[in-house]
Amino acid sequence: MIPTWLTLLCLFIAQVFPEAQPADLYVEVPENYGGNFPLYLTKLPLPPEETEGEIVLSGNPGVAAEGPFAVDPESGFLLVTRALDREEQAEYRLQVTLETEAGHVLWGAQPVLVRVKDENDQVPRFSQSVYTFQLSQGTRPGIPFLFLEALDEDEPGTANSDLRFYILNQAPAWPSPDMFQLEPRLGALALSPEGSTSLDRAAGGPYQLLVQVKDMGDQASGHQATATVHVSIVENTWVPLDPVHLAENLKVPYPHHFAQVHWSGGDVHYHLESQPPGPFDVDAEGKLYVTEELDREAQAEFLLQVQARNVRAEDYTEPLELRVVVTDENDNAPVCPLWDSPISVPELSPPGTEVTRLLAEDMDAPGSPNSHVVYQLLSPEPEEGAEGRAFELDFTSGSVTLGDAPLRAGQNILLRVMAADRGGAEGSLSSTCEVAVTITDINDHAPEFATSQIEPVSLPEDAQPGTLVATLMATDADLEPAFRLMDFAIEAGDVEGTFGLDWEPNSSHVQLRLLKNLSYEAASSYELVVVVRNMAELVGPGSGPGATATVTVLVERLVLPPKLDQESYEASVPVNTPAGSLLLTIQPSDPISSPVRFSLVNDSEGWLCIKEVSGEVHTARPLQGAQPGDMYTVLVEAQYEDEPTLSTSASLVIHFLKAPSARAPALNPVPTRHLCTPRQDHGVVISGPSEDPDLADGHGPYSFALGPNPTVQRDWHLQALNGSHAYLTLALHWVEPREHVVPVVVSHNARMWQLQLRVVVCRCNVEGQCMRKVGRMKGMPTKLSAVGILVGTLMAIGIFLILIFTHLTLARKKDLDQPVDSVPLKAAV
Repeated sequence: MIPTWLTLLCLFIAQVFPEAQPADLYVEVPENYGGNFPLYLTKLPLPPEETEGEIVLSGNPGVAAEGPFAVDPESGFLLVTRALDREEQAEYRLQVTLETEAGHVLWGAQPVLVRVKDENDQVPRFSQSVYTFQLSQGTRPGIPFLFLEALDEDEPGTANSDLRFYILNQAPAWPSPDMFQLEPRLGALALSPEGSTSLDRAAGGPYQLLVQVKDMGDQASGHQATATVHVSIVENTWVPLDPVHLAENLKVPYPHHFAQVHWSGGDVHYHLESQPPGPFDVDAEGKLYVTEELDREAQAEFLLQVQARNVRAEDYTEPLELRVVVTDENDNAPVCPLWDSPISVPELSPPGTEVTRLLAEDMDAPGSPNSHVVYQLLSPEPEEGAEGRAFELDFTSGSVTLGDAPLRAGQNILLRVMAADRGGAEGSLSSTCEVAVTITDINDHAPEFATSQIEPVSLPEDAQPGTLVATLMATDADLEPAFRLMDFAIEAGDVEGTFGLDWEPNSSHVQLRLLKNLSYEAASSYELVVVVRNMAELVGPGSGPGATATVTVLVERLVLPPKLDQESYEASVPVNTPAGSLLLTIQPSDPISSPVRFSLVNDSEGWLCIKEVSGEVHTARPLQGAQPGDMYTVLVEAQYEDEPTLSTSASLVIHFLKAPSARAPALNPVPTRHLCTPRQDHGVVISGPSEDPDLADGHGPYSFALGPNPTVQRDWHLQALNGSHAYLTLALHWVEPREHVVPVVVSHNARMWQLQLRVVVCRCNVEGQCMRKVGRMKGMPTKLSAVGILVGTLMAIGIFLILIFTHLTLARKKDLDQPVDSVPLKAAV
C-alpha cells in the first residue's frame, strides 16, 4: 500500500513542473532539390488526435514562420515547399506548437533544426585574375614569395570547398620549365631548387605563370578556375653592411636612424635581432634605429641580424649581419682596487722591493687615450731633512717600490696615489687610491744582556745546591713576541755541570743556580760564560758582543779550626817533678792536616811550657808552691800556621801528687828493640823496678799504660803480663818503618814514672825477621882503591905497548941503513 504522503508529493510535482520539453528534431534537406514539392521531411511527434488545437510553425520563438516550411495538419509532417540554396541560408531553426484559438499552448514547443545539405554548385574564384610580383635574386628555394587566394562558397570543410592549386604553364620555359613550385593546399608560390640556382647565376624572366584552382580536393572531378601570375626578376640588393660606429652617450633625438637595409623583392617584412639584446629597431622600409643612448662600458659592441621575411615569417634569404661598435667617450674615471687588509712589508727590505702594483681600472675603451692611466704619489711626503723617499712610484706601471729612506718595524703608512686617465693630460679624469702598508717585524735583533760582565759573586764552600747565584736580564729589540723568545745556555767555564740556568719560556730573566756541591780544592773560582740566543732563526747579522755575559763565582774556602785528639787533657805529676820533665803530648786529631802551632794560655804560675810544633808539654820550672791533691788548669790553644785566625783550645788539668821517696825505684833498663812490619807475633817486654820497698810492704804491683798521645795509642798495644812486667806490640798491621819513641807511664800507688821506650820498626823478610842494613866487611876494597887498581893496570899496559912499538921502529931503521948487497936474497919458489 502506497503511503498517502507519497501520492500527494507526486501530484504536487506534476502541478508545479510542466510536461518535460521534447528533444530537438534534426532534418537535412538537399540543396537545389529538383523533385516535386512539397517535399515531406519528417513526421512531428504531435499529441493524440483527441487533443484539439491549431498547429503553429514559427521561426524564432513568438514569430510566425515565413518561408518554405509548413506542417500538414492532417498527417503532422513537416514539409518544404521549394528548393533551398545552402549558400543563401545553411540552416533553419523552427519550433512547432499546438495552441488554442486563444493562443494557449497545449503542446510544445517542439524545436526543429533543418540543415541544407551542400551540393558542389559553386565554382572557386581567385582573389585576382592577374597577380604581379617582383622576385629578388637570392631568394631561397621553397620559401613562398606569393600566396594565391581563392574562394569557394560551398560548405567549408567539405570536399566541395577543398581547393587545390596547380601551375599549368610557365612562360618562358627557360632556363628550366620548372623554375617555380606551388604548394597545392596553401597556394604558396616559391622558387624550386633548380629555379633558385638558375636565378643566382643569371637573372631571367620575366615569367608568366598560368595557375589553376580546383575544388573537390584530390578528386579528378570538380570545378576549376585559372589566373595569371606575372613574376619579374630583380637584382639582389641584400648585400652585407660595413660596421657602424655609434658614439656612446650621444645626445640626439631618439629613435635615431643610423643605417638601412633593402630587400628588392616584394611583400617583405623586416625583422631585427640583436646579440646581446640592445636598443635597436627596424621599420617597414628597412631603416635601422637606435632607440636610446648607448653605454660602451655596459656593452661595447652589438651584432645585429636583419631578416627579410614573408608573411609567414620565413626568411627569404640569409640574414644580414651588422656589427655596431660603440665608440668610447671619456666618461669613466679610473677605479682603484680595494685591499681587504694592509700590505705587509718586512723591515730591512732592500730598496727597490716592490710593495704593490696599482692596477687602476678605467672602464673606457682599452688601448685608447681615455683608458691610459698614469699615477702620481701624493703621500707620504719625504720627511724634512731626509735624503730620500720611503717609497718610489713608477708613474706608468703603478709599481710602488721601497725607496732609500729606512722604515721601522711597526710603522703603519697610508699611501695616497692619484690615478689619472688620458695620460694625465688636460680634461682627464682622476681618482685617489689609498693603500695601507704595515712594516712587519723580522728577527733581525739578537738578544743582548743588560750587563756583559757581572760583578764577582762569592759562595761559601758549603753552599747548598739550588742556591741562587745571580740573575741576568736580557733584552731583544724585536717587536714580534715570537722573535723575543730566548734560549740561555752556559757556554764555557762549567765543564762538570756545577751550575745551571732556570728561566720561564717567555721571560727575559734567567737565574743562575748552583746544582752541585762546591769544593775549594777542586776549583777555587769559576768564570762562567752565559750565552743568550733567539729560539727563532736570526735574520741579518749574527749575534753581537752583548749576547754573552760573564759571571765570576769565587768559592770561599770553608776552613774549620783545628781539632785536637781530645776535648780535654789531664796529667798527674808529683810536686817534686823537676823542670823539663815531659808531661804529655798534645796532637791534632788529623795528623795530615795543615801544620798546627801550640801555645799555653792562662799559665799564671809559669810552671808549664809547650813545644810550638810537637805539642809536648814540659815543666818549665820546679813546681814550687804546688801541694799534693791540688789541681792546676791551663788552656792549650792550637791554631793553623797559615790561618792564625782559626784556632781551638782545650783545658789541661794537672793533678799534683805527693812527692815520692828520695830513693826512686830502679827500673830495669830496656834496650832498643826491633820489631818488623807487617805485624808479626813479636813484642817488647817491659819490666818494672828491680827493687821496690813498697812491694815488700804489700802496697800492690806496678801498672803500665801508654802515654796519652792518640797516635801512640793507635799504633801500639800494651798488655800487662804480671805485677812487674808488660808486653808492648804493634796495634796496627802496618806501621811506618823507622825509630819510634813510645812513652810508657809506670805508676805505683801515688807515684808515676814515664819511660821513653825506643823501638826500631823495620821491614820483615820472608822469615819474619827484620831486614837490617849490613855494614862494610873487613878487608873489602873501597871504591877509591878499586879505581886506583884499574888506573894502574891501564897505565902498565900502555907502557908495555910504547916499548914494543919503539923497538920495532928502531929495528926497521937499522935495516934501511945497510947496503943492498948485504941483504940476503929470497929464494924463488
